[in-house]
Amino acid sequence: MLYHCAAIDGGRAFVPLGAFVKDTLYRCVEKKMNRLIPRTSALLIGQLFCTHVFAADTSDASLPPVELETVTVQAQRLDRARNGLSPDVGSSVYRFSQTDIDALPQGADTPLNQVLLQAPGVANDSFGQLHVRGEHANLQYRLNGIIIPEPISGFGQSLDTRIIDQVDLVTGALPAQYGYRTAGVVDIRTKSGNTGNGGSIDVYGGSHETIKTTADVFGSSGPLSYYFAGTLGENNLGIEAPTSNGNPLHDHTRQGSGFGYLSYLINPLTRIGLMFGATSNRFEIPNTPGLPGAFTLNGSASFDSARLDESQAELTNFAVLALQGTNGAALDYQVALFTRYTRTKFNPDPTGDLIFNGVASNDFHSNQANGVQADTTYRLNDKHTLRAGAMFEQEHAVFDNSVAVFATDASGNQLSDQPFTINDSSSKTGYLYSLYAQDEWKLTDKLTLNYGLRYDRMDEYVQAGQLSPRIGLVYALTNATTLHAGYARYFTPPPFELVSNSTVNLFNGTTNQSPSSQNDPVKPERSHYFDIGVTQRITSALTVGLDAYYKKSTDLLDEGQFGTALIFTPFNYREGHTYGLEFTANYKHDNVSAYLNVAYSNAQGKDIESAQFNFSPDELAYIANHWVYLDHDQRITSSFGGAYTIARTTLTADAIVGSGLRRGFANTDRLPWYAQLNVGVKQHFDEPMIGKFDARVVLVNAFGRVYELRDGSGVGVGAPQFGPRRAIYAGVTKQF
Repeated sequence: MLYHCAAIDGGRAFVPLGAFVKDTLYRCVEKKMNRLIPRTSALLIGQLFCTHVFAADTSDASLPPVELETVTVQAQRLDRARNGLSPDVGSSVYRFSQTDIDALPQGADTPLNQVLLQAPGVANDSFGQLHVRGEHANLQYRLNGIIIPEPISGFGQSLDTRIIDQVDLVTGALPAQYGYRTAGVVDIRTKSGNTGNGGSIDVYGGSHETIKTTADVFGSSGPLSYYFAGTLGENNLGIEAPTSNGNPLHDHTRQGSGFGYLSYLINPLTRIGLMFGATSNRFEIPNTPGLPGAFTLNGSASFDSARLDESQAELTNFAVLALQGTNGAALDYQVALFTRYTRTKFNPDPTGDLIFNGVASNDFHSNQANGVQADTTYRLNDKHTLRAGAMFEQEHAVFDNSVAVFATDASGNQLSDQPFTINDSSSKTGYLYSLYAQDEWKLTDKLTLNYGLRYDRMDEYVQAGQLSPRIGLVYALTNATTLHAGYARYFTPPPFELVSNSTVNLFNGTTNQSPSSQNDPVKPERSHYFDIGVTQRITSALTVGLDAYYKKSTDLLDEGQFGTALIFTPFNYREGHTYGLEFTANYKHDNVSAYLNVAYSNAQGKDIESAQFNFSPDELAYIANHWVYLDHDQRITSSFGGAYTIARTTLTADAIVGSGLRRGFANTDRLPWYAQLNVGVKQHFDEPMIGKFDARVVLVNAFGRVYELRDGSGVGVGAPQFGPRRAIYAGVTKQF
């Protein structure tokens, strides 16, 4: 049986020359491209890299029945059609396959945010946050092409790395179908049951009393396929330590998640899919010993800060029902209904928080989002591929805060040692609307133009809309050199689940009085984005790339932690700009793979124009007349790593390096340089009675370097956090 590698409809496919098809073009492309995918259409990818022909003996009696192969072929055809709905012409794409993730020291036990830290231009922050290309959050997550509404910001990850078949981080000047969150698109292709029947169980643990168990199972029966995964775990390092102590006090966490994907082939050209997931995380808030009391409660200002008992609970559930199909020729489509519920509950220490902060706030935030997303592709002819789509989302946010405070005089001095409680509750329903249309025009065999328009409208705390042009160009200068350039106009609504309609004056004359009374509404960010880059294949094993970007913003969005609860609040700078340069290199040959990313970034804003009550008057006055660095600005960000396999043993390493995030009054200073190297050894076993299994040992922060991500100062920074100290973990994975 023969397979011929070809590029089809913006996706990846094998065109069968025999009766059965068991693989996808993905393997062919990844073998040549490794992680770095040139910024080009799939047709150009096919022209540059897909030249292999494979042969197989179709007489093997062990092959599954023709009916099963037929179902697999039909599912793969629909996978290709779904991939073709999302072009990336003109943007920058960094890809992680299952093999790439497995080559990290922690493998599939690596949290998703730490996987993404190995992509170019991704800076690390506390509480599991990521900053891509100098922006605060603003990341969009998609599962199998469908937008998953964002949860309320918290410490835990909402998606488990183990469910990933492939993940692309798409940045730069995005095509018209990408809106809403635009710093980067985390486009995840989940595992499914189309590859056969089986599963695995994984046990992982070590330092900080870490123990985690993960299991998944997959398979198919006729037109029905399924994939289920679940994780349960706990440890004593749930949140970054507030001190340099490697074993922080009161930092226990329990975390669990589940995911399911069911797919049913209605006919060879149509299928219906159901995805669902749930994540439940509980965190103790770590303590800093030796803090002096600042307020008097019941005649005493004495309390051992090492005994504080704050905690936070987070829950996120989502479900997606999608109908996806193709007419087998020119038309592909996907229509999806989605829902998501997320809530965060912060529980204060009712005594300690009043003595140290003068405020003990019991905060409950929830958000329910429901919507529909539709995407279509129509291949008009060999030159033009038309795409269009729409999205509608309704959100309902609830804020229910019960705040214990002390009375104060006009100078802020405590008047009484008896607290009283103020209830601050509100709710709001908001709407988002989006439409887009674009044309992928193959001007020549080497030049592709993708141009389109996108319209976004929001009806939330403010009403606003924008028509946004998008244009991207890809030019295959030679068989080894690809150029790309793009422009995008962006419209970014503030995170609805974080915008509270709190009554500022409610707390006047108390220890929770705001520094100022001004509270202008948070507005959507509007920006112009330019991106240009080049990818060069040096040899068949080595690919390098260079990418430059510039973004000019009006009403630039940022977020900060301003209250005692570890929940972020958005605000606007009147204007802002971000620019940077990224270098990437990827090498893969036989049993050796390696990568290196180095990025330069500069992100600044001026004049805070919303949610001003969170800032002190002197800070507001300074920022009104000076360009200041954003709190997440990090001038140099780098990541590198690799893997080397000898027989059944694989040696792996990954590392991150940063020049430090901002700190000090109005972010006028920065933290020192930091670096973290992780190393691991993975061993494959095949033993009698037990069968095949893998064992892994991991050393985190191998050099034991003590470094600080935050020192508690800076715009919207609430507390200090240190990176992890040296720790050792081990895991065993059994496939069945």
